[in-house]
Amino acid sequence: MERTGSRPPVRLSGPIAVFSAALLAAGALVATAPAAGAADVDLASNGGFEAGLDGWSCTAGSGAAVSTPVHSGTSALKATPAGSDNARCSQTVTVKPDSTYTLGAWVQGSYVYLGASGTGTTDVSTWTQSAGAYKQLTTSFRTGPATTSVTVYTHGWYGTPAYYADDLTLTGPGGDPVAVPATPTGLRAGTATASSVPLSWSASAGATGYRVYRGGTKILDTTGTSATVTGLTASSAYSFQVSAVNAAGESAKSAAVGVTTATGGGGGGDAGLPAHALVGYLHSSFANGSGYTRMADVPGSWDVINLAFGEPTSVTSGDIRFSLCPVAECPNVESEAEFKAAIKAKQAAGKKVLISIGGQNGQVQLSSTAARDAFVSSVSKIIDTYGLDGLDIDFEGHSLSLNTGDTDFRSPTTPVIVNLISAVKSLKAKYGDDFVLTMAPETFFVQLGYQYYGSGPWGGQDPRAGAYLPVIHALRDDLTLLHVQDYNSGSIMGLDNQYHSMGGADFHIAMTDMLLTGFPVAGDQAKVFPALRPEQVAFGLPASTQAGNGHTSPAEVTKALNCLTKKTDCGSYQTHGTWPGLRGLMTWSINWDRFNNWEFSKNFDAYFGG
Repeated sequence: MERTGSRPPVRLSGPIAVFSAALLAAGALVATAPAAGAADVDLASNGGFEAGLDGWSCTAGSGAAVSTPVHSGTSALKATPAGSDNARCSQTVTVKPDSTYTLGAWVQGSYVYLGASGTGTTDVSTWTQSAGAYKQLTTSFRTGPATTSVTVYTHGWYGTPAYYADDLTLTGPGGDPVAVPATPTGLRAGTATASSVPLSWSASAGATGYRVYRGGTKILDTTGTSATVTGLTASSAYSFQVSAVNAAGESAKSAAVGVTTATGGGGGGDAGLPAHALVGYLHSSFANGSGYTRMADVPGSWDVINLAFGEPTSVTSGDIRFSLCPVAECPNVESEAEFKAAIKAKQAAGKKVLISIGGQNGQVQLSSTAARDAFVSSVSKIIDTYGLDGLDIDFEGHSLSLNTGDTDFRSPTTPVIVNLISAVKSLKAKYGDDFVLTMAPETFFVQLGYQYYGSGPWGGQDPRAGAYLPVIHALRDDLTLLHVQDYNSGSIMGLDNQYHSMGGADFHIAMTDMLLTGFPVAGDQAKVFPALRPEQVAFGLPASTQAGNGHTSPAEVTKALNCLTKKTDCGSYQTHGTWPGLRGLMTWSINWDRFNNWEFSKNFDAYFGG
């Protein structure tokens, strides 16, 4: 979290540069395709759109079947780009490995693209800049030695009018018939809370998705090999099974696993939070361009108020100090007595007030046991002095870094990691089940771990990559809420193996899906970071354009929430589940939201009915 406003944004070149570069390559892509062999067939389903959009998926509801203009038959596709959506319509087709295919379509409109992805070799695309009447696009590709399916697609360009497509064909050897996948094995349950249980199982060859059953009744679908079942009753016995599905049908259900939920309280439970919570940071120890906001003036929309910041006397001391903003810096600051009284009033209204440790300037490295013990003692003093509900860990910069050779997040050896875990466990043990523990890492320290972890097996990587993962994992049973900062971030690879950039719904969807699905760390399938429970997860955003890079408009925030909780408005990224129990949102900061006329919190209240 930054004390100041945003860093200068990175400026991207406009579409003219993209189009110019694409135009130079277009000649190679629109080459005459080889003639189809005698055994070749058209594998595209409903390529003439005579059956509407059957077999096709269009992003953000951008596509529709229309009766005019058509190239042939009675229907064609009309797809309309809007905002950050390029109106991509696609279908997945079964193909043979090591085979050549020709893709073609008739299109009309400005900047219409045709392409294929997942080929296993070089994905291809071609486009036309302007087609006032139907024009044919063609390209070809060869599948890889293990490729059994490809995705063919059309799309337009951002801010351009609707485009039309008709008579799309994919010609080549027919793929082998799809067989019903095998029954999943290895179904197991993680630690159950009073209201949820995490499940995981082994992948079934050929499966495109899985169905989870409770007591013989289907309760959810997912494309991953893990899921968290929520909405359970405390101290109750349940039985779960899972099946695998693909285009050919559904497998038999797996062997059942029995689970009894906890009695309530303890662990990383709700800690008295509402079903959907709004978390914000309050600039209590400093001022910046957003101005100082008194605790008593924080609106009731905010369920968790993180006091920014407790900072160390030195980087390695572990001695954390907190004090209110000096009068010279914040002329309207309240007195200590007024501040404490306002905290009690918030708590009486059901709100939680935490001390947040770190921030952009507060580097904390617990490199020794003495620093660990000083951390526990000094943080306890702050909590007791102000009567706080718990702790928020906002370690940034070089606070967390993995030593060379520390390669397994499940059993860390780096002292700053081990000592932090030990210190937080001590605080949790001291204050009991009602202690609220939250974390606000940056994407670099969490989701980047999907690609890179520490300095890597051969060294040379940034040792901070994924460095929060062992802390989150070791404390997952104590963790109330994780709200990763989806801002001030570079592009991060999601579970679709595509890079996602901040500022729109897609980034929040992809980053949050990783936490709720789980992922192999540094690509190692033997070291999978397990999914967190939905009620443990929120995602963080800047409250205004001045608060940080990656500001997301209210409309895009709503799209992200719709996708994650309802599986609507998902755009091109397909989540691995649907999580109506997602806890909520975090923002930097309450002060910046006030500066921006409360736009962020008003949108949250409107969405969740606050």
